[in-house]
Amino acid sequence: MAQKSPRYRWFVVLIFFFFMLLHQSDKLLIGPLTPAIIEEFNITKTQMGAVLTGALLVGTVLYPLWGYLYDRFARSKLLALASFLWGATTWLSAIVRTYPGFLITRASTGIDDSSYPGLYSLIADYFGPSMRGKVYGILQLTQPIGYLVGMILALMLAPTLGWRNVFYITGALGLVLSVLIFFGVKEIPRGQAEPELQNLEISQYRFNWQEAKEVFKKKTMWFVFLQGFAGVFPWNVITYWFFTYLAEERGYDEGSILFTMAPIILVLAGSYFLGGFLGDWAFKRTLKGRIIVSSIGVLMGAVFLFFAINTPVEARSTFFILMILTAVFMPLSSPNVIATVYDVTMPEVRSTAQATEYFIENAGAAFAPLLAGIIADASNLQTSILVICITAWILCFFFYLGALFFIEGDIHSLRRQMAERAAFERARQTN
Repeated sequence: MAQKSPRYRWFVVLIFFFFMLLHQSDKLLIGPLTPAIIEEFNITKTQMGAVLTGALLVGTVLYPLWGYLYDRFARSKLLALASFLWGATTWLSAIVRTYPGFLITRASTGIDDSSYPGLYSLIADYFGPSMRGKVYGILQLTQPIGYLVGMILALMLAPTLGWRNVFYITGALGLVLSVLIFFGVKEIPRGQAEPELQNLEISQYRFNWQEAKEVFKKKTMWFVFLQGFAGVFPWNVITYWFFTYLAEERGYDEGSILFTMAPIILVLAGSYFLGGFLGDWAFKRTLKGRIIVSSIGVLMGAVFLFFAINTPVEARSTFFILMILTAVFMPLSSPNVIATVYDVTMPEVRSTAQATEYFIENAGAAFAPLLAGIIADASNLQTSILVICITAWILCFFFYLGALFFIEGDIHSLRRQMAERAAFERARQTN
């Protein structure tokens, strides 16, 4: 079928790349716009933290529902719906004129933030295990590049157009992409890219409760869930508060922020692909490879961020170099965590497994912007960023060490299940 051709599957990746890039730009745009929003509504950092946390909480609550829907129905059509909701809710947040209204409408933008498990699951059915890390790394380039795009929009367009008009622009792009996804992305049978099932016309497997329960019996997933809970705290704090930290506590003007952060973000973006590439390379040599790469990433990221944040304000060159090194290691684990989830779970419950992981991640980390705001009001953003990020990454390192003991057994278990399914499909087609 056309949708199975190599050219078409990369076309799907391209559509999803732009979907994620523009969605991340819209989602992360609020970080660089935070000072302007605080000024307009005359609110505290704690109140702004509540705005950021609100969207994260809405997305968190809806992860289980979206995960089930993606495993039950056509993922491509649900992704089109998510893109439409992104555009519509972003417009609503630009319309309101009071802080309570903005708090509510901005929280509603979290409805579509739960869409990625279906996207990653669909991609897993186009690409086999040996390539997934690299493909996920490519797609996850969109998070830092989206932040960079958002920062450029905030610095260049917001001063002249106003932050509300910037949201109108990004919301409109969401509506356009919903149409492109609806008509351009085709569904594909779950499990089609598994090595044992390639070149077979397989049945359309859908969500079932028995396989969903098996996800929680895999010990690797226990540690994936634990590292997920801790691991998103740093990302949410840095994403939403680092721009303000540079401006208020390190004395950077808008131009200095752009020329400092742009190279850092570009390095960060490249490291997503580097993490996926290293994970795939290590995975071919040992089934523990993805976990090893991930553990090195969080440990070294913590080390370099510690030294960067403690660099004197006047030592801008040293700070820049240390942040570049932090950016090299921070994303290494991200594509490998997603690939690891799919290395040990059945195709028809992968969206549910990923959504559960994201639910656990955000159940705690959704409060990270609020917690950071509270600590910053009590002391400063430097202390807030340092305490939250270093503590979380050290915990992640130990959770990855735990996963090393079980990953091989859980992968072998899945491969046996796939072999049994392939034998069943061949027998069905023969009869």
